[in-house]
Amino acid sequence: MTGWRILPMGEAAVLAECMLDDVAAANAQALALACALQLGFDILPAIRSVLVRFDPLLWTVDEVAAHIRQQIDQLVPTAQADGQTVVVPVRYGGEHGPDLDDAAQSLGLSAEALVMQHTAQAWRVLMIGFAPGFPYIGPLPASLTLSRRATPRPTVPAGSVAIAAGFTGIYPARLPGGWHLIGRTDLTLFDPMRQLPTLLQAGDRVQFVAV
Repeated sequence: MTGWRILPMGEAAVLAECMLDDVAAANAQALALACALQLGFDILPAIRSVLVRFDPLLWTVDEVAAHIRQQIDQLVPTAQADGQTVVVPVRYGGEHGPDLDDAAQSLGLSAEALVMQHTAQAWRVLMIGFAPGFPYIGPLPASLTLSRRATPRPTVPAGSVAIAAGFTGIYPARLPGGWHLIGRTDLTLFDPMRQLPTLLQAGDRVQFVAV
């Protein structure tokens, strides 16, 4: 097993972290491992890692770590199919994306060029985190990579489409946040009454479309 580290997280969880430098490759490995692990565990994939939670009355940390290593040795990430492709209509700029012009200027782009790059391809959902239904999407190219805002907003409207730190995301609810708001969508990212509460899942593709 190379390119991974396995860390105990207390007596009821183990973290498997892919150490590849390439974020997209590490994410493919992490999602492949999450799919490969057997039922009976609580599997929480992230961008480059998988947290495996288990019943310490049934398993020991060493047994779970050994099982994870066995699955890693058998991984075939390239065989993992992407999930669905979801089209996300976005109203860019203005009151819907108040940071679009400043973000574009900081990146040395026009607002139109930033939108063109943001909508140029379908981006991969790397993980769901921060809040229920919040997708980390990307990784974005260097031309769209911008640090988080120096001062986070106390509230960000639901549906806000934002960029920061090499990712793009969509706020599923009214939340605080420090990402740059470039647009807004009317899609509902999280609805606890749906059979699948989160609209997007890790491994899906998101195609942003300007409307």
